[in-house]
Amino acid sequence: HYRYSGITRTWLSAGLLALCATRYAGGWTLFHVPADSRPSVKRTTSSLCLAMTAGQSEYHRENMQRRSLERLKMCGLLAIVDSKLSPDALRLQTLTLQRLVRHRGPDGSGIHVVRSPNGLTCSSVAHERLAIVDPLSGNQPLFSHDRSRSLSVNGEIYNHLQLREQLADETPFRTKSDCEVIVHLYGEIGVDVASKLDGDFAFVILDDNTGELYAARDPVGINSLYMGTGLDGSTWFSSEAKPLVQAGCIGVDIFPPGHYYTSKDGGKLVEYYKPAWRDPSLADAPVDLKIIRQTFIKAVEKRLMADVPFGVLLSGGLDSSLVASVIARLRRKRFLEHGVTEDLAPLKSFSIGLEGSPDLKAAKKVADFIGTEHYGFTFTVQEGIDAVSDVIYHLETYDVTTIRAGTPMFLLARKIKAMGVKMVMSGEGADETLAGYLYFHKAPNGIELHEECVRKVGALHTYDCLRANKATMAHGLEVRVPFLDRDMLDVTMSTSPESKLIRPNEETQFIEKWLLRAAFDTIESPYLPSDVLWRQKEQFSDGVGYSWIDGLREHAAKVVSDEDMATAPIRFPFNTPSTKEAAYFRTIFHSHFPNNPYGNGIESTVPGGPSVACSTAKAIEWDEAWSDPTRQDQSGRFVDTHEAAV
Repeated sequence: HYRYSGITRTWLSAGLLALCATRYAGGWTLFHVPADSRPSVKRTTSSLCLAMTAGQSEYHRENMQRRSLERLKMCGLLAIVDSKLSPDALRLQTLTLQRLVRHRGPDGSGIHVVRSPNGLTCSSVAHERLAIVDPLSGNQPLFSHDRSRSLSVNGEIYNHLQLREQLADETPFRTKSDCEVIVHLYGEIGVDVASKLDGDFAFVILDDNTGELYAARDPVGINSLYMGTGLDGSTWFSSEAKPLVQAGCIGVDIFPPGHYYTSKDGGKLVEYYKPAWRDPSLADAPVDLKIIRQTFIKAVEKRLMADVPFGVLLSGGLDSSLVASVIARLRRKRFLEHGVTEDLAPLKSFSIGLEGSPDLKAAKKVADFIGTEHYGFTFTVQEGIDAVSDVIYHLETYDVTTIRAGTPMFLLARKIKAMGVKMVMSGEGADETLAGYLYFHKAPNGIELHEECVRKVGALHTYDCLRANKATMAHGLEVRVPFLDRDMLDVTMSTSPESKLIRPNEETQFIEKWLLRAAFDTIESPYLPSDVLWRQKEQFSDGVGYSWIDGLREHAAKVVSDEDMATAPIRFPFNTPSTKEAAYFRTIFHSHFPNNPYGNGIESTVPGGPSVACSTAKAIEWDEAWSDPTRQDQSGRFVDTHEAAV
């Protein structure tokens, strides 16, 4: 008798036969299982019959091929191009600075230094590796077949097998990395390579023969990437801003998502990701709940490619709960259809909050329903305050809501990594694509709602993606976000915005993210408990316990004086903090990342402006009351449609 992924099983073995009784989501299913390794599975509660014979062995061959190719994953990169230093001096400088991103890849390091063809400058690419599989081999940089191009990459390429088949050059790969295909594809199609990738990535390719450099970032900016200019005119790229600040770069900028950079013709950024749905007139697809459900399930499924202990961040809110439920179902399905025995192990889920917080309670309910091995951690307000300085250092931001939400996530990630887990899935992205924040209740019409969604998706790399990536990678933990899958983006953002408007007291659209809730409201086989599926949006920084934000404010009021606030415009002329909490965060930020004499611009990498419940400044116009600065706060509790959780 044992339990895994929402399934309680009892095996009764007699000779060559076994009976397996399965309890899943409230129902029992009986299986007749022969003792050999390829059982015929009969589901007696329906006419479904799954023949696990030749199909199973074929699945295992494909699965082993896929898994054997997964070697290099989320990591940290640093590249310096056209430096005036000698090769030896540049190597030492790169090795010294890449330690600042080593937390992202504690399992191995690699570096490649080359003199440019003109002999006047040198370039380097370095890499800090987080090994998801095979920690004893496969360090980066990766190389082209003739070793003339080197690649340093941080990412996951989910369509790498398909891309391999498209290559004209059939020379065997040197490694089993899903990312090696990038450098070979670049050799065949050039700068268009980024547009062909389905995944989450940030990478640089250096051509030893020409001295040219190519860099690219995924469409949404799930993986962080910065660029800057060195004092000698060199060009710098790094997964985090720390090396650029430490090196005294003249300018530090965020590498924009959906762009590639080529050093040809003096260097230029080119936007390669231009989805049609940015135009409101083209976001007119009719509602199709089945397509939404199927596309999301596929997005989760492709992110299950991993051969290490993994889990799911489960806050108990709609988005993370659906991620967890779909994972549990997919693992159950994979075992029943293909006999993947590792799917017998229970899915691990993780949540965090203050004692008695809404999220902890809801997460436990979901975990019990879908049958995960759940770990609910608690923290105190003081423990959170003590961690704020570390959080700001790792997240490289002074944005108030990012720090509020990033602190419990940072604390949780540390506990998860200590348990031996290297990858988790999370629910970021649904609120931006499906108008999930409470302030969307005030959207005056579909066009303005859609334009706000486009703005929110475009800014994810400075808010939720930044938080999710850096709060976890601070401890060498990888996070994957299926709601921001490229196909999922196309489906959700192309759906008519009229279907995302909140219409109180109507039969449909009576709550935020109605589309997503309705898509998974399958009564005959429920994904979630009804009260969780239809639970009101609770922002993560609120859901961990209302006392968390209140405690932060109270602490800031103690340590930031009125005199400090009076001089804030002088000390912080850019994005001047308007509250003591914001001033507290800003002061800590500049203690970690001071401006150099040239003004490195690090403060400009952080967005600013007024916000209500995570809105953009433009959406402030939706409610006249929000124009009052005293009514502006990123907490969802500042919207009058919020209902306090008990």
